[in-house]
Amino acid sequence: MPEQKTELPVLEPGETPLAGAEEELPMEAAASQEAPAGGAEPVDRAEFDKLKAERDQLVDRLARLQAEFENARKRAERERVADREYATGNVVERFLPVLDNFQLALKSTGSLEQLRSGVELIVKQMEEILRQLQVHPVAAVGEEFDPRNHEALGSVEREDLPDQHVAEEIRRGYRLRERLLRPALVRVVSNPKQTSE
Repeated sequence: MPEQKTELPVLEPGETPLAGAEEELPMEAAASQEAPAGGAEPVDRAEFDKLKAERDQLVDRLARLQAEFENARKRAERERVADREYATGNVVERFLPVLDNFQLALKSTGSLEQLRSGVELIVKQMEEILRQLQVHPVAAVGEEFDPRNHEALGSVEREDLPDQHVAEEIRRGYRLRERLLRPALVRVVSNPKQTSE
């Protein structure tokens, strides 16, 4: 008997060989295709529908959890921005009286000595506000040079101070609690007597 040739269907890109075959096969054939290998019992349609419904519930739950997570992340970011703005506003509010006093000093028509004493009072007011915010100046003049707290702008030859100590503070450094906000800008002693020994 001559062999009969079977024509195979042409598949579209991404299409699987069994795509759409479930609808065309009778129930028994579909059940036999779902049977696991190794001779185990075939899965019936009711169990298949139950598993499919469970999968759909899990996918829906996952989508909801992802949406909740994204909303929580956005809410946390909004709260962080709001907290930062509140803290900034709180600090700025403390410095507004200092700004008012500077503006009054600029409008004053007093003598140079009165202006100087007024500015000194404003500096004291500002230092008090910084102290309340736990911002403290970095110790500099007379201290041993420490690159973690000081930034050297240059050196000065002096014999009355020890070598590698701070001779002059050009710009004050500040620390917020233990965190360095900015280093002190200093000139460091170069003592020729100590370096030659």
